[in-house]
Amino acid sequence: MQELLSLIPKNSRSQVKKIFKGSDVIIKITKKRITKHGDFSRKINGASLITINITSNPFRFLITLLHELAHFKVSQSYQYRVKPHGLEWKLTYREILLPFLNPNIFPEPICSLLAHHIKNPKASTDSDFELVMALREYDPPSKKVLIVEIKDGNEFILENGRVFVKIKQRRKHFECIEKATGKIYVFSPNSEVKPFYL
Repeated sequence: MQELLSLIPKNSRSQVKKIFKGSDVIIKITKKRITKHGDFSRKINGASLITINITSNPFRFLITLLHELAHFKVSQSYQYRVKPHGLEWKLTYREILLPFLNPNIFPEPICSLLAHHIKNPKASTDSDFELVMALREYDPPSKKVLIVEIKDGNEFILENGRVFVKIKQRRKHFECIEKATGKIYVFSPNSEVKPFYL
């Protein structure tokens, strides 16, 4: 619990302790995963497990923790199967997150953006571009940029070494061509990539 508390904003710690009091859930902090910030699962033995990526961004970590706690609470409240990010989860997440919407916990504009976000939360905060950009302000310096910051015609590289050229925007997403195969791929605007010249 001490490691967990050290990763969230100081002014949120007493509230998080209250949520966990009497809760039978295991929290595991993992190395960064590309596809998700955290997840919730029920093991065969009935144990509940939340895994969260380690990050030096306390605001991102807290949001992920509360998101996954909502999954845990839903699993405790409903015996029948419900959609992972359906109405039950949305209501539970909103209920858990509301007491934390305080500028002493989340600085502006994160606090206001979160208030808007929980009106109809999506499966991931990554689908809320403005919130992603506000949270990035508290990430450590990185050579990566968002694909939206790459100019059309410029190359970028992924962590796995694949090289792409950004072609054009399709509504919110970006069409890119992989140099080695000539195949077209679509990237979300907040995909983190490394400009090829860095």
